[in-house]
Amino acid sequence: MKKYSLILFVIMTQLSFAQNDSYLWLEDVENEKALNWVEEWNKKTLDVLTEHHDYEGIYNKNLEIYNSTDRIPEPTIFGNFIYNFWQDKEHKRGIWRRTTIESYLSKAPGWETILDIDDLSGKDNIKWVFKGASGLYSDYDKFLISLSKGGGDAVVIKEFDVQTKSFVENGFYIPEAKGNASWIDKNTLMVSTDFGDGVTTSGYPRQVKIWKRGTELKDAKLVFEGEKDNMGVWGYTIPTQDKTYQLIMRYMTFYTAQYYVLEKGKLVELELPDDIELAGIVNDMVILRLKSDWEVNDQFYKQGSVITAKYNDLLRGKPDFYLLVEPGERSSVAGLSSTKNMLLVNMLNNVKGELYAYKWDGSWRKQKINVPEPGNISLAASDENSDNFFFYFENFLEPATLYYGDAAAGEYNKVKSLPTFFPTKKYKVQQFETTSKDGTKIPYFVVGPKNMKPDGNNPTLLYAYGGFEVPELPSYSATTGTAWLEKGGVYVLANIRGGGEFGPKWHQAGLKANRQRVYDDFHAVAGDLVSRKITSPKKLGIFGGSNGGLLVGVAFTQRPDLYQAVVCAVPLLDMKRYNKLLAGASWMAEYGNPDIPEEWEYISKYSPYQNVKKGMNYPEVFFTTSTRDDRVHPGHARKMVAKMSDMGYKIYYFENIEGGHAAASTNEQRARMYALIFTYLQMKLMN
Repeated sequence: MKKYSLILFVIMTQLSFAQNDSYLWLEDVENEKALNWVEEWNKKTLDVLTEHHDYEGIYNKNLEIYNSTDRIPEPTIFGNFIYNFWQDKEHKRGIWRRTTIESYLSKAPGWETILDIDDLSGKDNIKWVFKGASGLYSDYDKFLISLSKGGGDAVVIKEFDVQTKSFVENGFYIPEAKGNASWIDKNTLMVSTDFGDGVTTSGYPRQVKIWKRGTELKDAKLVFEGEKDNMGVWGYTIPTQDKTYQLIMRYMTFYTAQYYVLEKGKLVELELPDDIELAGIVNDMVILRLKSDWEVNDQFYKQGSVITAKYNDLLRGKPDFYLLVEPGERSSVAGLSSTKNMLLVNMLNNVKGELYAYKWDGSWRKQKINVPEPGNISLAASDENSDNFFFYFENFLEPATLYYGDAAAGEYNKVKSLPTFFPTKKYKVQQFETTSKDGTKIPYFVVGPKNMKPDGNNPTLLYAYGGFEVPELPSYSATTGTAWLEKGGVYVLANIRGGGEFGPKWHQAGLKANRQRVYDDFHAVAGDLVSRKITSPKKLGIFGGSNGGLLVGVAFTQRPDLYQAVVCAVPLLDMKRYNKLLAGASWMAEYGNPDIPEEWEYISKYSPYQNVKKGMNYPEVFFTTSTRDDRVHPGHARKMVAKMSDMGYKIYYFENIEGGHAAASTNEQRARMYALIFTYLQMKLMN
């Protein structure tokens, strides 16, 4: 009887919220009435922001930066070639191209265009967005090309021949879905997609099938099927010289998964903790990242560690585990990559990058690679046929520089640097700490003029994310430099909980019932900026996107006294319905389930859409989103704008028609979006 009463309570609560929400019609993305509403709001916002005296200059400079031929062509290695996707003023939707490794390392690489997305879009009358390519090991003469209609996560996958530079007639073709495919061999794929039997409640695949060339996709052999309420099921392969590993991941939630391998057609489950991450296989060693402490085989491994085991031993259920990395209190593993013989580990030490190379010879031998510092190291591409690899180094005031190195020798050389688009020598970077409400020390970076006066009068932009174990790291932004720092602004990056700056524990400290800690951290940083007289509430703006959009939405509804400007981009805001919109159900491991009364109890305390009130002194928020965002539903931003407008608040809203969760697909769209954002910030904080 008690269970029945609880279910009835949940149903009645859901009905009550649905009946009381007069803006539900805005969740119908393509509805004519909703699109007319979007068009009216876009016009109102553009009429104000594009007429501002700084808008045109910011837009033109942004476009110059995005279209600059001095940008670093991001490398991906397939066999003997470097592949790169490139957009500029002549190639608005972009070209996929390649060159030899030797040519790439020269001062003037000679590029061969493989696929022109502008031409393809014109022929198909579809605004295609390139979403990546997966090559057939080891000749890499065939690829699986992923294309999105307008930039969403859902993609069409088509087989492509790089020799003829054309899609293969009657080749592999997978209709639009949030799925993926991997090569087993030239005639066989492992496919995770919507096969017509439905997807999970999160909108992701729940089946993995083996598809043979010459057969229909619907006739592919089912090898695994998950549950409808799983987050999703994905299959993928790891090809090597000796064998092609075939793996399947069944994600029950965003942070828990079961791993399986296919061996001679037989499905074998690996005996591992649900919250472990299988990060790859190197020289037949399985690489595992621990999200919690684990005691196994009379050994204790700490949360955040990386351990390894031999593949065949793990398959038999009798593995010996070998410790690779055990991070300290203020360090974490930021990235892993492998070459032919080496495993590269990118470490964060108090939010500063370090790089190590490991080699297996019965135990793991460690070598530190003395990369530039202090700053952010990111692994770019590695060569499966040698120990060569690419990595980037950057920080707030040093543009990204690409290096090419030998992991075995621990040596590297500079390949190319971004130009300096603004006079970085005028500025300084400081790292501070403040104390959050529960006593936790929260670090943050401040970038500002060397002669900055602590008078509380500096226009300041505070950015953070605070979720999904994503670390926010020092990085160079030419657009922020030219449109904000050069105009007299100060930029702040906060390393609040929920992120991955200090490993899984930093993330898990802000999960579910503890979510308010994330927002307390953000308020604490804002308050500390005011206490240090770096800025004042009338000069403080905040910016966040996606989960960061939720962050700033909570910030201005909880502490409107602290903020003068808010940029709320592609946000989650209606936390009562987020799990029913697009991929929202997959994030319940992060936020909780609003349909469970005990969990809605804590979610309801911060959900911006439910907590916005009349008669408050809110800042004039600028909301942005994309019609084609199929990850975070545009209804979040739409409904918040409609609700606040009807309450009498002045706000700004811009919805880009395409772009997906990135809210932009071309350089012109990116230039416009950030011109609008920085024009708004200048208008609110500098004029």
